[in-house]
Amino acid sequence: MTTDAYDPQSHYDRVTAAWQLLLGDELHYGVFETGDEPLAVATAALTRRMIDGADLTAPGVDGHPLRVLDVGCGSGTPARAIATEFGVEVVGITTSGVGVETARARTAEAGVAGVTFEQRDGTANGFADGEFDRSWALESAHLMRDKAALVAECARVLRPGGRFVLCDLVRWREIPFAEVRERRDDFAVLRAAFGDAHFATLDDYEQLAASNGLVVDRREDLTAATLPTFDRWRANADRNHDAVVDLIGVDGHSAFVRSCDILEAFWRDGTFGYGLVSATRPH
Repeated sequence: MTTDAYDPQSHYDRVTAAWQLLLGDELHYGVFETGDEPLAVATAALTRRMIDGADLTAPGVDGHPLRVLDVGCGSGTPARAIATEFGVEVVGITTSGVGVETARARTAEAGVAGVTFEQRDGTANGFADGEFDRSWALESAHLMRDKAALVAECARVLRPGGRFVLCDLVRWREIPFAEVRERRDDFAVLRAAFGDAHFATLDDYEQLAASNGLVVDRREDLTAATLPTFDRWRANADRNHDAVVDLIGVDGHSAFVRSCDILEAFWRDGTFGYGLVSATRPH
């Protein structure tokens, strides 16, 4: 993709409200068991995969609740869900000021305790070493160029015995330069719709976790299970056409719909997909 100046914070601020209508309340892909589920059921199923990887049922230190760092927290829906179900304390971070405001407002409206949101960078989060029991990155890594810094920070803030869990879009094959040139218009559409995304492989994430002292214990290829997401997003784009156009314009709406077609093709030809990895910091 192009490398001209790009401000991710401004992009997230601009698209957050539209993404609520397009992607659903959880702002991420869904895992479909049958392919017939509503999007909300499938996105909750993906969050459940993250919950299983994080092992949120484990006890905290000295009887205290587990502290979870949610890196790239979106509008805070998964954070509220895990705080409500498991009694964990969650600190959600995002570079988007609009995202923080939205997450705080929705959390206050829902009356959920133990969840806070801050405007911070996942690749340099500013928290102390060993401050959290879990670090959680749900579909935010592809929007951070410095994957090594992201994983290093997620590992650094973990206490001994803590767990790191990440799920995200991944790359399954190298894309030759000639193909990148040939498909530059497609990549430009993806950038317009979703920002300056850069996909790593699941192997990359495993190796980064290991290089930061973590022991990887789970790896899942969720490409096939996430494929129906694109149909649901296109349906949302059609259903909410006027509201989305009001928020991001005709071009923004068109870029989103076209991006669903492009990504689905990449899913089907084995270029891109979706995966999950989790790991533990040894005692």
